[in-house]
Amino acid sequence: MKILAIIVSYNFEHWINQCLGSLRQSIQPVDIVVIDNCSLDATTSIIEKHYPEVRLIKNEKNLGFGHANNIGMRIALQEEYNAVLLLNQDAWIDAQTIGTLANLLSIKPQYGIISPVHLNGKGNKLDQGFATYIGITDLTKITKVPVIPATFINAACWMIPTSVLRVIGGFSPLFYHYGEDKDYINRLKYHGYLLGYSPNVFGYHDREYREVTPATFFRSEQVYLLSEYANINYSFMKAFGYSILAGLKKASKALIHNKNKDAIKYLDITFRLITHTFEVIKVRKRTIHKEDNYIKS
Repeated sequence: MKILAIIVSYNFEHWINQCLGSLRQSIQPVDIVVIDNCSLDATTSIIEKHYPEVRLIKNEKNLGFGHANNIGMRIALQEEYNAVLLLNQDAWIDAQTIGTLANLLSIKPQYGIISPVHLNGKGNKLDQGFATYIGITDLTKITKVPVIPATFINAACWMIPTSVLRVIGGFSPLFYHYGEDKDYINRLKYHGYLLGYSPNVFGYHDREYREVTPATFFRSEQVYLLSEYANINYSFMKAFGYSILAGLKKASKALIHNKNKDAIKYLDITFRLITHTFEVIKVRKRTIHKEDNYIKS
């Protein structure tokens, strides 16, 4: 199977050797493209000097996570790869991971995305987010079967067949950074594919250092409500209720509890969602169709 690993980088220097080094050690051969979003550190020079096998694309501006990944997906379709591996810059994999995921995709065509188990950067426990997504906190409690269905897994390590890219397309332009994966999984579900993970192979996601601040919390609220607004599994009126009306409800609850600053934040989020209504409608109409949306153009 011909596989292209796609990594979007921005100040990637800290993780380069772990991330790219793990791909070098993969038992299953894999080609690598790094799409750099104008790193301010030594990312590009390190790759050019120490990883000559990596195809490096230097963007002239920071295009965001989704748009940059779409560039890699376009290469995969144009050059007739069988699958892509989306790998975060702060993530890496075991040597057998790519081969196992590729084999599962070939025998489980109902799955549009398959991921490994996500461990933390130290590799001594489940990544906190991944544990929340799958509803299991103890690694030893995961059943050892070939693949386990899931409702959500973040895009730190996804393998997607290019046949699925031709049906679903790339990441939506509604999302600049964060929320792209939630929206993509909603579209995956709409078009009849499953999402799952292999309990037998591992990826590592070095993100425990991240602090959850009020700003990051409200950003997550914003992208969640936007993903609900764009969710093509809902009618437009239902999506409106789960996003715009839900935002107003959150603002009202905050006012009732005398959290005026929170109420203002939710009102601001809701207003911004309303101003993007035309764009949301346009994206909803486009993504219901089976084609390589946002990859070919």
